[in-house]
Order: sequence, then structure tokens, then C-alpha cells
Amino acid sequence: MTRAGNRNLHAALLSVAFLGLLLLAWHLATLPTGAPAAAPAGADPEYLKLIGKDPGNTKVTGFPSPLMIGEAAWKHITNPFYDNGPNDKGIAIQLAHSLARVSSGFLIACLIAVPLGFVIGMSPLLSQALNPFIQVLKPISPLAWMPLALYTIKDSGTSGIFVIFICSVWPMLINTAFGVAAVRRDLLNVAATLEVKPLRRAFKVILPAAAPTIVTGMRISMGIAWLVIVAAEMLVGGTGIGYFVWNEWNNLSITNVIFAILVIGVTGMFLDFLFARLQKLVSYVE
Repeated sequence: MTRAGNRNLHAALLSVAFLGLLLLAWHLATLPTGAPAAAPAGADPEYLKLIGKDPGNTKVTGFPSPLMIGEAAWKHITNPFYDNGPNDKGIAIQLAHSLARVSSGFLIACLIAVPLGFVIGMSPLLSQALNPFIQVLKPISPLAWMPLALYTIKDSGTSGIFVIFICSVWPMLINTAFGVAAVRRDLLNVAATLEVKPLRRAFKVILPAAAPTIVTGMRISMGIAWLVIVAAEMLVGGTGIGYFVWNEWNNLSITNVIFAILVIGVTGMFLDFLFARLQKLVSYVE
């Protein structure tokens, strides 16, 4: 086995060991104490049962154990497409709604940010002219646009897509402009010596050289978009993994909330992995 293979194997084993330690600590922290829990004065017994603090049972921390999370995960995974009404849909349906919103907003941002960033990167004058507007709009939280989007668009789903567009466009725009402006001068000089036409130079020289930086901007944008969609869906409601988290919290189901958090994390890791692979494909070794 090569040195890189050994390193990957050791890293995987270390990751498994860390996971085992985390689960063990989690399990020990949620073990019952063996003493009955005293009911607070005036507390509703039904409410205490819902939040996992039934005074008639052994006292627990109220935080679900890894086994409880595993049982909830198995329940959701084995039946991910059920639909029992507006507030009770399977995890796959909720995840599909979120991914659809993220994909739509992200693609619209790509169609605008990459060409505009390309033009800005090739024109120092245009870059200086637009830079103040970019610097003012970039720091604004995407969720700050949500009230304005709901007021003008009057549709929660489309408003969510707009928020994803707003948060995705800036990293792509800035990285594309930077990548294009940073193309090595000798490559441009060779293209000029060969009298390459501007359009052909843009697609055959500048774009391949700037592609790794452009994809890096896309990767950052996707990470931000997946982060924002959860918060946006908590605000607008209806469908989506963010709404699922908020709805389960309202139902006092901490177990389902933690399961949804794990789904969000795994999905985000998968999306980042896809862009990491794409980044590797467009990168080159000199």
C-alpha cells in the first residue's frame, strides 16, 4: 500500500475512534440516575411525558440517548415518503423541497454571477466602479431580505429561492472576478502573440485558468445556501427540512430534531463532496 493509502486508512480509523468516543460519552451522559424524578409543583403530567421527564419513571436528563436517535432514524429511513397532511411529511419529501429551492436559487446565481464576474475580472475599470456596490450588498444577511421578498413576491417558496440566490451570488461573483483577473500574464501574452480572437481567448485561455477559483466560489456559495435554507424555511414554514426541524420542536420531539440536524449535516457534507470532486477535475498541475 502506498504512503497516501496508509495515511487515508489511518485517518479513517482515527475518525471511527473519535466517533466511538463521542457516542460513548453521549451514552454515558444520558444514562438514567436510578432515582424517580419529582414532579414540579403545578406541572402538567402529560406535558412532562412529552418532554421525556415523566415523574413516574426513572429520572433522566431529558436529552435523548444515541439508541433513541437510532430508533428514530430507522423509523424515518424505512418510511421516508409518507404524507399525512401539511404538517406530517416524510423526511425525503422535506429534504427534496429544500434541495429543490437550493438548486433553483443556486443555478440562477450561477447564470448571473459567473458571466458578470468574468466581465468584471477582465475590466479593471468596471471592477472599480462596481466594487462599492458589491461591498455594501455583500455583508447584508440573506434573511434580512426575507421580509422584502415576502412583501414583493407574495409567495413563500419563491421567496426562499430568492434568499438562496442572494446568499449564493456574492462568493461566486467575487471568486470569478478574482480568478479571471489573476490569470497569468504569460498565458495572455502567448494568446496575443498567436492573435487569438477575444472570444476564443476567453473560453480557451482565461476560463480554464480561472476554473479552479470559480468552482471554489461555487463550493462556498453552496455551503452558505444550504446553511441559509434551513433558517429561511423556519421563517416561511410550509415544507422543507428547516420547517421539519421547527415543526418537531413545536411538537416537543427533541429526538426528531436531532435526527433532522444529522440529516442536514450529512446532506451538506455530500454537497461539499460533489463540489470538491468538481474542483479536482478542473484543477491542473503545472
